[in-house]
Amino acid sequence: MNRMMKPLALSAIALAITACSQQEPYPVSQKKLESEQEKQAYALGSSVGSFVARNLDDQEKAEVMLDRQLVIAGFVDAVKGENKLSDEEADKLLNDLRSKVMEQRKNVLGSKAAKEGKAFQEENAKKDGVKVTESGLQYEVIEAGEGDSPSEDDIVEVHYEGTLVNGEVFDSSYERGEPTVFPLNRVIPGWTEGLQLMKEGAKYRFVIPAELAYGDREVGGQIPPNSTLIFTVELLDVKDKPESDKSETQQ
Repeated sequence: MNRMMKPLALSAIALAITACSQQEPYPVSQKKLESEQEKQAYALGSSVGSFVARNLDDQEKAEVMLDRQLVIAGFVDAVKGENKLSDEEADKLLNDLRSKVMEQRKNVLGSKAAKEGKAFQEENAKKDGVKVTESGLQYEVIEAGEGDSPSEDDIVEVHYEGTLVNGEVFDSSYERGEPTVFPLNRVIPGWTEGLQLMKEGAKYRFVIPAELAYGDREVGGQIPPNSTLIFTVELLDVKDKPESDKSETQQ
C-alpha cells in the first residue's frame, strides 16, 4: 500500500467499523474471545479504532463529512477484490482529501490562535514593567544581568521554558535538565531580537507575536498556526560566534 495512503486507509477501516456498530453489530462482535488468534484479530481492530479516535476530532473541526455507507462499501469491495476505483484514482482522491483536511484544520486552529494571541498581547501590554519594542515584541525584566549582551552573530547558552497563551508548556530546557546552546541568528526573530536586550545572568519573560515566531505554520503538533508564544529565558553565557562565521568575516 502506498505509504501516503496508510493513515487515511486506517481511518476508513475504523470509520467502517464505527458506522456498522451504530446500525447493527456483526454476529462475531458478540463472540467471546478465547484463542490467542481471536484475541490478536480483535486487538488489530481495536488498535485501528483507537488510532482513528485520536484523529476524528480534527476531521470534524475541518468540517469534512464522509458518507459512512460509502466508506463501508469501499472497505467491503476492497476485501472482496472488487474495487470500483483504480489505485491511481484512490491515491489522488485520498491525497486531495488529506490536503483539504489539513488546510481547513489549519484555518480553524489558526483563526482561534490568532484571536486568543491578540487578546493576550493587549492585556499583557498593560501590565507594570512590560515594555513593547517597535516590532511588537513584549518583554519583562525578571532579573537584571551584569555580564555581556550578545550580538546577532554570537552563540548563547540559555535555560528557558516556552508556553502557549493558555499556559500549556510546549518546550523546556528545565524539564530536560540541561541548558541549550545555539547561534542567535538561527532561531525565531523574537528570540534573536529579545536576547540582544539581555545581559549574562539576566532572566526575562518574552511575549512573542506570531509574526516574530512561526507565523502561520503549525509546529510539531503542539504549536498551532498564528500562535503567540511566551518564553521565560535565562541568559547563562555569551560565547564567541561560530568559527565558520569568523572565517567568512575575515575573508
